[in-house]
Amino acid sequence: MSAIQHIAFRITAGVVVLALIGGGGWAWKTLNTSRSAVADDQVTLAEFTTDDEDAIARGNYIMRLGDCAACHTRDAGEFAGGYQVGTPFGTLVSSNITPDPDTGIGTMTERDFFNAMRHGQGSKGMLYPAMPYTDYAKLTDQDMHDLWAYMSTLTPISHNVDEDAGMSFPFNIRLAMAGWNALFFDNSGFTPDDTQSPQWNRGAYIVEGPGHCSACHTPRNALGGEIASRHMQGAVVDGWFAPEITSNPHVGLGDTPTEDVARYLKTGSDGVAFAAGPMAEAVEDSTQYMTQDDLLAVAQYLKSLPGSPAVAPAPIPASDTAMQAAAQSYEVNCSACHGLSGEGIKALAPGFAGNHALLSENATNPIRAVLVGARAAHSHMLPTGAGMPSFAWKMDDQDIADVLNYIRNSWGNAAEPIGAAQVSEARATLGARDKIIWSEAPSR
Repeated sequence: MSAIQHIAFRITAGVVVLALIGGGGWAWKTLNTSRSAVADDQVTLAEFTTDDEDAIARGNYIMRLGDCAACHTRDAGEFAGGYQVGTPFGTLVSSNITPDPDTGIGTMTERDFFNAMRHGQGSKGMLYPAMPYTDYAKLTDQDMHDLWAYMSTLTPISHNVDEDAGMSFPFNIRLAMAGWNALFFDNSGFTPDDTQSPQWNRGAYIVEGPGHCSACHTPRNALGGEIASRHMQGAVVDGWFAPEITSNPHVGLGDTPTEDVARYLKTGSDGVAFAAGPMAEAVEDSTQYMTQDDLLAVAQYLKSLPGSPAVAPAPIPASDTAMQAAAQSYEVNCSACHGLSGEGIKALAPGFAGNHALLSENATNPIRAVLVGARAAHSHMLPTGAGMPSFAWKMDDQDIADVLNYIRNSWGNAAEPIGAAQVSEARATLGARDKIIWSEAPSR
């Protein structure tokens, strides 16, 4: 972006924010913050106690479904905040959600807690939608009450977090979120579909509610609102590509058996692909704790969603000169772990043959894996997981593009070609962000 474009963007953003603030008064008055019939306005989280062990256990499960630990736990301790979330508008830092009354949410009443979780109205003002209240709005009263009971059992940790210090003007104006809500927030609870099975509805509730899958897997418009027409059809999130998870058979879940989708969520692998990056964290902190019935329900629901129009292109012919050279490079650099025929190693290294996660037109993840390396999720069911070192020091941009084209167009795979320029751009972006020196082999 040029300097002139940057200034124009800032001016435009300022106008948009003012417009959003203009609608904020209306939104503030019309957002329903009293839907719940069970929330208490009197007792704070720091004061609340309960001996209902069943409610606490259910609340712990809701916390797992909501993946709260992934974003709110870092060096300061469990749920003490500090996780940085990169957005196009700046960097947000997750809040301390322990019962500490000074730096956490200890002074919140249950009503305050409900309003934050389901309406985006926090103790410091309106929340940014990086906190997925847009999905948590669908949580039932009972699930919210049980979650409240669980939160009361957490150890209070004193850790002050400046949540929006990385947000520059005009995006640090929290009141603008009221206008954003007026445009993009459907503040309504979950309504079951009577034409579908109880299992399907349970999956829909988890996916669209506490699981907040669309927060990563649905692309957003220039103002950060989800594009409804491309629901769950893949999106770039903080330097990763969250792939399509719909019925599309080429890049989605259409050809993956329901049981394999459930196995992926439980273990981090369906026997071919392995979860990495943010999805590995989601498996570690959330989905591995789900019951088998819930996992199957989620899989059934996802596989029913309308998919993108993406279809398999004609594969690059094996006779192509670059493909032949890449086959030799693959054998030298990749086959020891991933197999000569892309079969992988069970419970250790992903297979490439039939791995739909590799075939998206957006090749961010495979490029990143070769440049930076990757690790798989560590779950109770698959404790070893896979780890891949960086090959950036060993292969230049064209070599990486060629090998990835070979992987994405062999053993029945077919995907759009990757160019060296794409790898070069990723190398520059990742290097600047993580201060990586690519010219030397990693130290051992």
